[in-house]
Amino acid sequence: MRFLVDADLPRGTAPLIQRHGHDAVDVRDIGLGSADDTVIAAHAKAKGFCLMTGDFGFADIRNYPPADYAGIVVLELPRDATARTILSLIEGLLQQPTVLSRLPGRLAIVEFGRIRLRPA
Repeated sequence: MRFLVDADLPRGTAPLIQRHGHDAVDVRDIGLGSADDTVIAAHAKAKGFCLMTGDFGFADIRNYPPADYAGIVVLELPRDATARTILSLIEGLLQQPTVLSRLPGRLAIVEFGRIRLRPA
């Protein structure tokens, strides 16, 4: 898979994804670190990236219909989540090939102990 990592996630996210055999690009590395959500979403859509973010705004299917994307992963994080905690959550997702294979065209809400996939 190809992931576009939003700026609200730790810098270690893209390297972690890459260690699991996937392509990953951090928006901060391509000049989109402070871009509006709509610009980030358009880039993900145009380039065929699955968007990974902690921004719950991307879970609004009226604005970001999952079927239009190669997947949208929204991490539901506690306010006091550390980088280590966030990376642990992402690693848990990356260790589930069945879930990853079902991501294109879907919204995944990922939290500790549960992954909810919105049907395509």
